[in-house]
Amino acid sequence: MPPYSVASGSVRSAAEVNEQIRALWLRAGGSLSAQEREEYELLVVEWAAAIRATVTKAA
Repeated sequence: MPPYSVASGSVRSAAEVNEQIRALWLRAGGSLSAQEREEYELLVVEWAAAIRATVTKAA
């Protein structure tokens, strides 16, 4: 499992996670392998959590 998984309690910003997602797609050339798909899914969950945290703080 990648070191930046949600289970590790990552507190990266949505922008940081978004950059990681963009880099993954760039490395993959637009077509994800099974392992890259798993990494992508974890990143999307982390990104969504970061977005929710931002919205919660603003409210």
